[in-house]
Amino acid sequence: MELNKFFVKAPLVPVICQDERSGEVLMLGYANEEALRLTMETGTAWFFSRSRQKLWNKGETSGNFIFVSKILSDCDDDTLIYVGTPKGPVCHTGNRTCFFTTLWEKEGQP
Repeated sequence: MELNKFFVKAPLVPVICQDERSGEVLMLGYANEEALRLTMETGTAWFFSRSRQKLWNKGETSGNFIFVSKILSDCDDDTLIYVGTPKGPVCHTGNRTCFFTTLWEKEGQP
């Protein structure tokens, strides 16, 4: 499979990680072509760290891997979803997901 089509617009693409059991969004990371290829080869979520400027395998330090079973692309081929099962909490804070802070919520019913 030619992976370079996902990196025509930019060297990094956003990757949403989604729990395959609940559908919950777990985290957002960025992947370059090598990270995407490694994810497909190993079955665990790989990303490119923008702050550290290097590849990283989610869980390599904590043991909290995301085991990827499917990768989806959006209609423009510039955003991906890693669908899989997390082993332990995904967020570095210890939370199950990185999305645990409510920024805004509409009150009442429409």
